[in-house]
Amino acid sequence: MMRISRLLQFLGILFLNVLLTTQALRHRKFVVRDAPFTKLCSTKNILTVNGQFPGPTLYVSKGETIIVDVYNRANYNITIHWHGVNQPRYPWSDGPEFITQCPIQPGGKFSQRVIFSEEEGTLWWHAHSDWSRATVHGAIVVKPAAGNTYPFPKPHREVPLILGEWWKEDVVKVFDDLVTTGGDAAISDSYLINGQPGDLHPCSSNDTFKLNVEHGKTYLLRMINAAMQDLLFFAIANHQLTVVGTDGSYVKPFKVEYITISPGQTMDVLLEANQPPLDRYYMAAKAYSSALNVVFDNTTTTAILQYKGKYIPSSSRTRTPHMPSLPSFNDTNSSVNIISQMRSLADEAHPINVPMNITTNLFYTVSINTLPCPNGSICKGPSGNLFAASMNNNSFQLPSKNNVNSILQAYYNNISGVFTENFPDVPPQLFDFTGSNLSKFLRTPSVDTEVKVLEYGSTVELVIQGTNLLAGTEHPMHLHGHSFYVVGWGFGNYNKDKDPLNYNLVNPPYQNTVAVPKNGWVAIRFQTKNPGVWFMHCHLERHVSWGMAVTFIVKNGNNPEQQMLPPPPDMPRCY
Repeated sequence: MMRISRLLQFLGILFLNVLLTTQALRHRKFVVRDAPFTKLCSTKNILTVNGQFPGPTLYVSKGETIIVDVYNRANYNITIHWHGVNQPRYPWSDGPEFITQCPIQPGGKFSQRVIFSEEEGTLWWHAHSDWSRATVHGAIVVKPAAGNTYPFPKPHREVPLILGEWWKEDVVKVFDDLVTTGGDAAISDSYLINGQPGDLHPCSSNDTFKLNVEHGKTYLLRMINAAMQDLLFFAIANHQLTVVGTDGSYVKPFKVEYITISPGQTMDVLLEANQPPLDRYYMAAKAYSSALNVVFDNTTTTAILQYKGKYIPSSSRTRTPHMPSLPSFNDTNSSVNIISQMRSLADEAHPINVPMNITTNLFYTVSINTLPCPNGSICKGPSGNLFAASMNNNSFQLPSKNNVNSILQAYYNNISGVFTENFPDVPPQLFDFTGSNLSKFLRTPSVDTEVKVLEYGSTVELVIQGTNLLAGTEHPMHLHGHSFYVVGWGFGNYNKDKDPLNYNLVNPPYQNTVAVPKNGWVAIRFQTKNPGVWFMHCHLERHVSWGMAVTFIVKNGNNPEQQMLPPPPDMPRCY
């Protein structure tokens, strides 16, 4: 009977795989190239997709599956991640380098199957190898399924607004210097709105992004924070914004004067064009960066909102657009204006399912650390050490680039020596996580490729606790393969007896990226209903490069529909 059962499971997986591979699916072509780019205050080579920066927008419908043929015509390895797409049972196309795949080599190709399921709204795609995502990224617009509509009046127009970050220097060199010196990364030269720094950077003024609107009409802004290092405040002068969604899920609408959006996060925002049309208005973004003694890009990026048929720019008119008021760069209370107001829509057409009976409780700290400089040399980190970062005092190390398997390939094929399964459920040492003058002894993490194994169908509560080691700061944490409910958050140390009493278990927001407040915590809940290997990491690039990450392995369930599908035949190879 056992053999018959296993045979039926195998045949079920085989049937589903054949079904998926024989469907007539829409194909999109992504060609990654290293080419000269001259529009951003300097001429240099950057990586682009299809010659565009930002890259092309993908338009899909809820529940659709597409194929994206990725051709690497650049001189660097590349991978593409579909941020917020849960990829049910199919981690093979998820994209993080050496986690779910080996990178696409120069001259190579990988046809990635992108499986949309429950997501609806705005997501995005980006490179997931070294720091290539600085220029290799673009929007994903997930429309309602056929026969369905938005839960708000249909807007007159939809506009992707991608916030980015720009270095005049080659970002490959910025990353290499971070790795080789052990110090912090060079700060960027500007932030971007749809690929341009804006009027405050004179060399960009002719190309500043302009949004033309009609008075009395409503516009859906599909906001994406693709910046590499900082949360951003964003506002439009004299215009309120209505938040209606985040991370591919709808929320109860609420009005704000500005938004705080963390790297990796998306936000759907309604804009009503209701101001005097003879004026022009800046859309502006600048960094929230609260860590003491940490240098950051303190510039402001701008775009222009102007009314059609009313304002006609000319050389004879010099009126400067109105500038919005944005919070101070270190205004931590203002930084939580969004997380404090978000509630899932949770109506009949958009139900939610918050896990109530928790089977797996996890408590993870996120910290900035140091490690001794190798070979007795002196690094550019604190006290001659090199910077590191950790979760539960474990600084995650990618599998060796000399290895021939990603973690997913090693797990699927039962190959030993690539990772170990010892990631702790709680910190190895408890202390006053957000206290001042913490012992230097606490700064040194272990360095390993550790994973956490979860049973299929587990209901998980994960509390992520920020610490004040070296520099207390915010951490936007992103989970691959699963969205989660943000049931609680707060400042200071999490109290397991008191804080759960204030959880929102009725309509918490459903997200894939959440910012842990400075010296604070967040509590998330999710069910492990997606078998595979899934990365979780801070979306500040220097933090994940330093090791602030963990990998989850969700085991197969008992039934065929609860098990991973086999890999595609063209998986990139490690060399």
